[in-house]
Amino acid sequence: MASSYEKITRWNYHSTGQEVVQAFPDKVKDKTILITGPSSGGIGAATALALAAGSPHLLLLTGRSEAKITPVIQDINQKYANVDVRFVHCDLAAQSSVRSASVEILKILGDKGLDILICNAAIMACPFALTPDGIESQFGTNHIGHFLLVNLLFPQVLKAERPRIVMVSSSAHRSGVVRFDDLNFDGDGEKGEGKAYNAWEGYGQSKLANILFAKSLARIFESKDMQAKAYSLHPGSIRTGLQVHMLAASETLLAEGLAKAIAAEAKHGRVFKREAPKTLEQGCSTTLVAALDPSIDSMSGVYLVNGDVAEYPPEEGSVTIEDQDRLWILSERLVGEKFNW
Repeated sequence: MASSYEKITRWNYHSTGQEVVQAFPDKVKDKTILITGPSSGGIGAATALALAAGSPHLLLLTGRSEAKITPVIQDINQKYANVDVRFVHCDLAAQSSVRSASVEILKILGDKGLDILICNAAIMACPFALTPDGIESQFGTNHIGHFLLVNLLFPQVLKAERPRIVMVSSSAHRSGVVRFDDLNFDGDGEKGEGKAYNAWEGYGQSKLANILFAKSLARIFESKDMQAKAYSLHPGSIRTGLQVHMLAASETLLAEGLAKAIAAEAKHGRVFKREAPKTLEQGCSTTLVAALDPSIDSMSGVYLVNGDVAEYPPEEGSVTIEDQDRLWILSERLVGEKFNW
């Protein structure tokens, strides 16, 4: 792996997703791609539109609300009529929905491999709730839902020539730990009540899990001696519908999130610097670098920021192989199925 901050790509803070796709046309044209949660007005929608410009063979967009994704499909149909783009209903919070979606996706794919799988969907800093399967909602949606979907689709990933799996994480992973012994924030209270819950710590836990999962996938690909890669990333500070909804629910939530970010940086002897906002087109660029750029082939499993290996990667003690394996086993238990790849 490159040193902690050795520039290895052509991208910067202001790069756009369209520029990344234009740089690697052979990585998109005629490929089969799936993106979770590309709702209108979000990073995933910008990701889908940028990829559509590259003429993929098939673009699958999954979400829990077809109404939120229909405008994205209509936009793609209008601008890129040659692209086969389809919606598949998938509520990542409900394992039954994920399983139903995977069956539908496998039918659509048939014998074709899945070249690019972008795990973009997320909920953010929301009030305490449990999924239908009894899991804290942010962990259950942002990690467990993706863990199950990726594993159910893994045979199709293995059929692709040079597949990539991309986990959209967040810098907020620094404010979280995976609470292996108290996943649902019960504390010393009744189960399912979230006595010890903090919205940002819940979000941080789920985003750290995204990073650990990407590293586990990278190790699996390496063990199979495949040309497959997996990455995680922080897209940047972008005002999307997700943030607008979150801030409307609580005026103090942003201030609390900033306080936790400041404390996380101070823990490492750094001064927190609030990021300048990115446009949606800029915000999707790091996702697309992770999905397409061959210059990072030798660094599968790394965490990216601004189209490059992060200047400050996740703390080594928080992403150990032991914790990667521990999370995998916990995730298997929560979905009631083992995945031995």
